[in-house]
This record gives sequence, C-alpha cells and structure tokens, in this order.
Amino acid sequence: MKNLKFFPFYTLSVIPLPILYLLSDVMFVLVYYIIGYRKGVVNNNLKIAFPEKSDKEIKRIERSFYRHFCDMMVESIKTLTMGKRAVNKRIKIENEELITQLYQNNKSIVMYSAHMGNWEWNAFFPNFFQHKVTAFYQPLSNKYFDELMQLIRSRMGVLCVPSQKGYKTLMKLQQENKLTLNLIIGDQSPSAHPKASKYWTEFMHKKTAFLTGADVISHKSDYAVVYPQCTKIKRGVYETKFVLLDESPKSSEKFSLIEKYSKALEENINKQPALWLWSHNRWKLSA
Repeated sequence: MKNLKFFPFYTLSVIPLPILYLLSDVMFVLVYYIIGYRKGVVNNNLKIAFPEKSDKEIKRIERSFYRHFCDMMVESIKTLTMGKRAVNKRIKIENEELITQLYQNNKSIVMYSAHMGNWEWNAFFPNFFQHKVTAFYQPLSNKYFDELMQLIRSRMGVLCVPSQKGYKTLMKLQQENKLTLNLIIGDQSPSAHPKASKYWTEFMHKKTAFLTGADVISHKSDYAVVYPQCTKIKRGVYETKFVLLDESPKSSEKFSLIEKYSKALEENINKQPALWLWSHNRWKLSA
C-alpha cells in the first residue's frame, strides 16, 4: 500500500482530537520552555509589530502563539482521517454566498491567504465550494515530508501545484473550462537576492517586502481576489469570513492587490495576534 509508509501519522490521526490536545499541551511545554524553538525570532517579531505593547503583553501573546502553534501541529495530523461531519463541525464559513455568487458569475478566484489560524485546514474547502480548489506550494527538500504534506492537502480534492508551475497550471485549467479557487499564501518573506521580485509597503509598523506572484497572476488572469479572514472561535473550531479585495483586477493598478492584502492581513492579525506564524523571520530584509 502506497501510504503505508505514513502509518505512524495515520495512527496518531485516528486518536480523538481532545486526546491529541493533551499531546499538544505536552508539546507546548517542550517546545516553549525546554527547547525554546525560535523564541528570539518570535519575541523580536512581536516587538516590531506591537511597539505600543508592554513586555508583559508581548509575553502573553508569545505564549498564546506557541499554544496555538502546537495545536495546529496535531490538528494538521488529524486532517489525514477527519470526515465531512467533523469538518463541518470545526470549519465555519460566515459568508459562503460570496464564493457561490462568484461561481455563478463564471469567475475563478485567487484566494490570497496567509499563515493565519490553521491554514492547512483550508484543504477542506472542496467540501464547501463548487470551484476546483488548487493550492500553490513550495516543495520541501525532505521527500518523505513533502509527500506527507501533499497527501494531507490533497485528501479532500485539492490539487497541489508547485509555485513555479502555478500560472501555467491555472491557464491549462481555464482552457479546460474549469472554474478554480486558488490558494496562494502571500506572507512569506521574499528572497534577499537583489533581482528577486518584491514590493515594499508599510505593514505592522514597518516597511515590509512582499512577494509579487499573487498580484501578477491576478492581474494577468483577471480572477477575483479574496482574502480569507480567519477567527479562532475556540480550540479546534475556526471561522472564515471572505473579504473581496478586487472582483476584476485586470484594470487595477500594479501592486494594488498587495496593498489591499497587507491591510486585510494586518487587521486580521490585530484581532487575534496569536494566530499568525510569528516564528518565521518576516522582517529579515531591510528597505
């Protein structure tokens, strides 16, 4: 059996979430207090993003982030075996009608998403929408974990597309008359190479470089652009509200979508700061 090599993860995945959260609690103590995984990066990022907050407030957000981070790890493993009933219980869509209306208007969508909430659970979107769902990703160097992540993401019907082949794949699907909803994560830090494409804007109190891929693809394709605003209602339950950034971006100014996206992401972060991935070095580049 092809997936037999992932047996240890399947074994973990069949464990009920309340018990997996006990494992998450243990992981939190290990990751935060003993290993101290990227604590320097997290603390520095939080101080940049929230200069008005006291050290006590920063520490509170920091601990909440690590608790959420550990929860997300076990939730992602649970994705391997979650059924539709469990998905509907744990994923709430506030305004599903927006996506339905775009489908009826014959519009494909760029879902300009971020490392907010449990972004891996966006793999459940095929359960809710008529669009063919694709997800752009950067292949991992470790082949085993790259295959595992593709398995997790594609189980419900998501087509995983290497970022380098993204636009070409979308055009192929368009030629096949398929309406697509395309998940593109836009909050990674661009390459430091001087020729690497990047756009600078004010974000969380600091000039920040953004990748330009989603903006370029949206303008070329004229797909509607939506930001999925994520809220964590309680442990293991997330709500998404879709924010329409542009219905016909082809006529919009270059990089206008990055401006709109960065503002939507900033608003989302300010509502629930612990849900963003503070452990990546978002501000390693200087303007």
